[in-house]
Amino acid sequence: MSDVVVTVPKRLWAEWLEEGDLAEPSRLRHPAPRRGVLEYQYEFRFGGRRLPKIENGERVYIVAWGRLRGWAPLEDLVIGRSSFSLIRGPGDHARAVTVTQPISGFRGWRYRWWDLNMEHPFPGWKTEGVAL
Repeated sequence: MSDVVVTVPKRLWAEWLEEGDLAEPSRLRHPAPRRGVLEYQYEFRFGGRRLPKIENGERVYIVAWGRLRGWAPLEDLVIGRSSFSLIRGPGDHARAVTVTQPISGFRGWRYRWWDLNMEHPFPGWKTEGVAL
C-alpha cells in the first residue's frame, strides 16, 4: 500500500488548527469519539473519486500554503454512502516535517511521490509561509 497526501485549503487553515492540529496534542479540541479514543478525520466526497489504497499505520500527509506540513498515521478508513474519511488518532503520533520543494494545493488525495529521506523536521510548520 502507500502513504497518502491531502491538502488543507488556505481558507480553512486556521479552523483546521483549532480543531486539533497536527503534531500538537495539547490543542486537540474537537475529536470525533470512536471506540472511546479521540480521533480526527479528513473527509472526502466521492464525486467519482476512488478510494486510496492505504492501510492503518501508513502516513496521511498534510499540505497547506504551498508546503508539506507533516503527517499523522492512519487509524481507519471509514466509508459512507457519499463520502469517505481518513481517520487519524491523537496528535502525539503526528510529526511536523517538510521537504525542500514547494507543493501546490490540489483537490482530493495523491500518493506520496518523494523519498522519505527527503523529509526534515519543520518546527515552523504552523506559521511559516502562512498569510492569514
